[in-house]
Amino acid sequence: MRKEDCFFLGTITRKHGLEGGLLVKLDTDQPENYYKMESVLLDISGELVPFFISTIEVHKPDQLRLVFEGFKSAESAQLIGKELYLPLTFLPKLAGKKFYYHEIEGFKAIDEIKGELGRIAYVMDRSSQPLIVVESNNKEIFIPATDDIIARIDRAKKVMYFHCPEGLLDLYL
Repeated sequence: MRKEDCFFLGTITRKHGLEGGLLVKLDTDQPENYYKMESVLLDISGELVPFFISTIEVHKPDQLRLVFEGFKSAESAQLIGKELYLPLTFLPKLAGKKFYYHEIEGFKAIDEIKGELGRIAYVMDRSSQPLIVVESNNKEIFIPATDDIIARIDRAKKVMYFHCPEGLLDLYL
């Protein structure tokens, strides 16, 4: 399986217990969707390797305690810091103005007043406010990913409509 066909689920943060348990910090808004997994893919030296779960318990709402089949306490320490992935097909479908960041890449961006802006390149999520990055005539436009700015999403036509505040687009165009 290729990383492009998967989504990042979380990171193994530390050992837990004497039976090879590991704590995983989940990177999701809906951790309860992953409380009953049977397997995950771990990034081992750039390759996604399947690991089967023998025990899974909720440690905290956003943390799981996992024990992988065939791993003892000493062996599990090698997995600390490894990233977990699942195939994109495991993601629940979203509707309305909710979206996955990877889902809107390549969508056409249209502002209700300025018209077509360009194509969505990616979503920057390094700050407290995620920004939708639109490529427009060799420039990047940064649009806050908020409910009041995102007017609607047409998934069938691969178009995202925006209602940008006055002056925001003038900074870029």
